[in-house]
Amino acid sequence: MEILGSPRIIELPKICDPRGNLSVIESMENVPFKIARAYWIYDVPAGKERNGHAFKTQDEFIIALSGSFDVVVNDGESSNLFHLARSYYGLYIPHLTWRELNNFSTNSVALVLSSTTYEAKDYIEDFGEFKSVLQNYVRHA
Repeated sequence: MEILGSPRIIELPKICDPRGNLSVIESMENVPFKIARAYWIYDVPAGKERNGHAFKTQDEFIIALSGSFDVVVNDGESSNLFHLARSYYGLYIPHLTWRELNNFSTNSVALVLSSTTYEAKDYIEDFGEFKSVLQNYVRHA
């Protein structure tokens, strides 16, 4: 299992036009994986957050299509906060990275692109288990 780098912001093409702007996402072009699934998060009540979790194999690319929200990522040793507020950039999150979404603005929409189809066994929903899986992976790498 190879980790494809660190979480990072990737700027998407932005085609400006007086009639409205347009941005494009293409698998393996501006997203570093083949897209297998897309889902979106919306109508998050004020003050609520999405439960934190990590994936054993799934990579993600998260975009704020509307409004804004924060994504806190943790590599097992330190955390970084990314504020997403523009639809022409997104956050790449490789597998084996803990992530939490919070601080949603009114009417925000988070689009999540995934490298795999849904598989419940791929989720790590306990931070202690995440650290254990990560340490085991590092020992065997």
